[in-house]
Formats: sequence, structure tokens, C-alpha cells
Amino acid sequence: MIQSLHISNYALIDEVELDLSEGLNIITGETGAGKSIMLGALSLLLGGRADTRVVTDPERKSVIEATFNVEAYPRLRSFCADADIEWSDDGLAILRREISPNGRSRAFINDSPVNLTQLRAVAMQLVDLHSQHQNMLLADPSFQLRIIDSLADNAKLLQEYEGRYNAYRHAARAYHKAKRDIEQTRADEEFMRFRLSQLDDLQLTEGEEEQLEHDREIQANLTDIKSNLDTITEALHSGSANAGSLLRSASEAASDLADLSDEAADLAERLETVRIELNDIAESYLAIDHDLNADPDELERIDSRLAALSDAKRRNQAESIEQLIDIRENLRSRLDGIDNADETMAQLEREAKRARHAALELARTISGRRHAQAQEFAALLKERAVPLGMKNLNPVIDVSQADMSASGIDSVEFRFAFNKNQTPLPVGNTASGGEISRLMLSIKSIIADKMQLPSIIFDEVDTGVSGDVANRMGEMMRNIAGNIQVVAITHLPQVAAKGVSHYKVYKEDDETSTHTRLRRLSDEERVDELALMLSGSAIDDAARANARSLLNQKKN
Repeated sequence: MIQSLHISNYALIDEVELDLSEGLNIITGETGAGKSIMLGALSLLLGGRADTRVVTDPERKSVIEATFNVEAYPRLRSFCADADIEWSDDGLAILRREISPNGRSRAFINDSPVNLTQLRAVAMQLVDLHSQHQNMLLADPSFQLRIIDSLADNAKLLQEYEGRYNAYRHAARAYHKAKRDIEQTRADEEFMRFRLSQLDDLQLTEGEEEQLEHDREIQANLTDIKSNLDTITEALHSGSANAGSLLRSASEAASDLADLSDEAADLAERLETVRIELNDIAESYLAIDHDLNADPDELERIDSRLAALSDAKRRNQAESIEQLIDIRENLRSRLDGIDNADETMAQLEREAKRARHAALELARTISGRRHAQAQEFAALLKERAVPLGMKNLNPVIDVSQADMSASGIDSVEFRFAFNKNQTPLPVGNTASGGEISRLMLSIKSIIADKMQLPSIIFDEVDTGVSGDVANRMGEMMRNIAGNIQVVAITHLPQVAAKGVSHYKVYKEDDETSTHTRLRRLSDEERVDELALMLSGSAIDDAARANARSLLNQKKN
């Protein structure tokens, strides 16, 4: 439940602290006093959009913080652990939203920064904010379906179904993609085989183009290369005074001096090593010179091969031989797919059918539970709504077959007749605002024990009713509060009298501005507040007596 709510520097609220009780908490106040401002602040904890216009003092940030007691909700702890959200072991969850004057918004859970998605995910498991805007959801088919699923305890089945449905969708997409690819490949088969034949005939080899460019460079500069080789071999081997002959003479003389000393022997050995190395170098250059022969046909062959490769790259929109090889193998793979298309398509079709059957089997189970629950819900809704002044209510909860989707194979429509001999119609076409409010309250009372939420907030859900109906709506809220904490913002004294604690929102002026204030009423202050709500003007003894009578009814 909500233990406390702190709001500062938000619209007309400079500082508000609200400590809430278990059971039914009542908030009252004159129109315009700031009740909606408080709800706007609370909506920020539910991930609502931040607006810098609500930051009153531009020198400091706006802060909205709520502390929840969650000891009785271990499911939330597991959820936070799975989502990698910080958790406290003291049984409390503290949600905070900060809005700076420059528009930057930050969110925290237990003082750890989180994004708005994480804040919203946690907040939605802590509090249900039921406003008049939410009443419009009653006409939304997806909302109607969620109500039926909640009452039918379909949550785990729907989670499993979602996995099966996604597997079916994946298998179906794979089948249709393969079918399109094969049909396209077959349409292009003749041209693809022609392209593959051309690429196969080229006998492509990785790195071939670079090697050909290198060979062509040699053939084009062979005269200069031969001239340099002649200079080298003449200096090292074949010239009249070549280095090889000179080193041989020097090595022989050094050998004769080797006995002079150890140093002379080492020098003779080193000189012989140089002579052998030089001779090896000379022979290597001679081998290069021998292998390089001017061959006009070779240059022509290289040019022809390079032209063929360049033409193939152009025709296949490739930038390298490696890309041509990839294109060739892709063509081969696609053509192999044609050869094995029947077997491939049969296998993919079998997988899609199996996945669809698995999803459909579970969808039918869920559908059966929905049909059964729809009838029970209609009867229970009539039972709850009749005491709220809708004695002729005839609810029809229609569950009909629909195409398989992420929610199953059903569509749900709520239809209502509020008068005798009236044909049930969709709620948006037949109900007044007050009737919709009473219907939603009846629904919330039915699903309260299914919601597994610590708190629910009703924002003037009793609009448009009075007298005994208002009293019964208050009773219904108090009954809901037997399972979860309820906060009711109301303008009806019959409802306000049912609360275990009562808070008043009011405006107060200082020298420079108007502020929204909130305080918890004492027993006597509560009598005066109810008396004012009853009389609508000045408080007199008769109004106070009526107020005490309402409070005594609550006690009884």
C-alpha cells in the first residue's frame, strides 16, 4: 500500500506530505482546490509525460515521491530482480520523479536511477489510478478482454500462448519468405544458370587479379628489369673485375694468414662466409634473369585475362574477384534451392502447421475459459450494479470467434441495456457518464481480489449520483478496501463518511501567491467537513447532526 506521498514545487503545491492508512482513505475539497493537481503529480510516478510548466520555483526542481509497503507482494520483488531493478530488503519500495526547471526529468526506484519504462512497469504493479478518463476504457475491446482474462485467471496461459503464437508467426514468415524466394528464383532461373555458367567458365581464384597485375607490370618493364639484372650479374659474377673473383682471391690470401693468430683465423672464416653468401646472391639473380624472357604472347594473355575479369565484375556489379566468387556461390546455392524446393517447402509447411496447431490448441483452452467466465461475469455485474440504481441493467458479455492474434482467437464486446425492453448496445452508444462510472466501480469491485495490487485510487468515480446510490457506492468502495488500500477523491458526503481517514485539499494565500494545502482531518474537523458537503454553504447544527449520523452509519 501507499505509506506516504511527498510533492514539492509542483504547480500550486509548494510542499505536501500525505501519510495514508490501510483501508479506505478519503480526499475531499472544493472544486479547483487542487485535487486534480495531486493526481497529475501522481501520474508522473506512473510514467506520465513531464511538463516544465508545473515547476513553480525556477530555482529548484519539482519532486514527487511515494513510499509503498510491499511486504505482502513477493511477486513484485521477483519482477524487479528479473528486470535488474534495485530492491530494498526493508519491505519498502520508494518511487521518485524529479523535474528540473530546464525540462530534464529523472526517475528513481529505491534511490537508484531507472528509465521511465522501468518506473512505469513497477508503478503499474503498485497502484491503479482510476480516473474519469479511464471510464472511457469500458468501450475499448482490448480492455474488455483484459477484464475477462483477469477474472478467468488466464495470465499464465496467455504467457505460454504468446510464446507459441510467436513461434507460429516465425514459422509462417519463414515459410512465406522461402516461397517468395523460390518463386523469384524460378522466374530468374534461366538467367541465373547463364550467369553461373559464365562465372564457372572463368575458373576464378582468390588473389588472381592482384597476381596478374603484378605479372603485367613485369612484362611491361622487362627491358629495364633485364638491364638492371645485367648490371648486377656483371658486378657480382661475369664482369672482368667482378666482386666474386675479387672475394675469392681475398679469401684465399686470408686463409694463408689464418695461422697468425686467432683473430686472423676468425677474419678468414668471416671473409669466406661473405664470399659464399655473395656467390649465392649472384646465382639467385642469374636464375631470375634466366626465368624472365620477353614474351609478347604472355603480355597479351595477361591483358586478355584482366579484361575478362573486369568485364565480369562490371556485369555482376562486383568490385573484386572475391565478390565474384561470393556471387557465384550464391547463385549456385539458390539454384540448388530450386532443385530441392519441394522438399524444403514441405518441411517449412509442416513446421508452420505444427506451430499453428500448438498455438490454436492453447487458444481454444483460453477461449473456453473466457466463454465460461463471461456468463458468470455478466450475472455478477448485474448483481453488483443493481444496488447502485441500475435495477433494470441487462449486461451481455459477448465472446465471439475471431482470427488468431496475439490475444487468442476471441473478440469480446460488452453490451448493456439500462431500461426494460431495451436492446443491449455497446456502452459508448447507450450509457451516460454516471452510468459508466457506476459500471466501472462495479467491475473494479469484482476484480479487486484478482488485481493483486497494493493500492487503487478512485478519482470522483461517483460523479453523477447522489442519495442512496451514493451511499451504496461508498459501501462498495469500503468493501474493496477490505482487500486492498483504496484512496477515493470524492465530492459526496455519503462516500466520504465511509473512510477510515479523511484528508482535505484546500487553497491558502500568502502575500505573493496561492498555494494548495492538504491536511488530515481530526474527528471533529471531519464532522464539519461532512456538514459543509451536506449543506453546501454555512454549517449549522442540523448539518452537523446529519454528518454525525453518516459517520455513525459507517461505525455500525
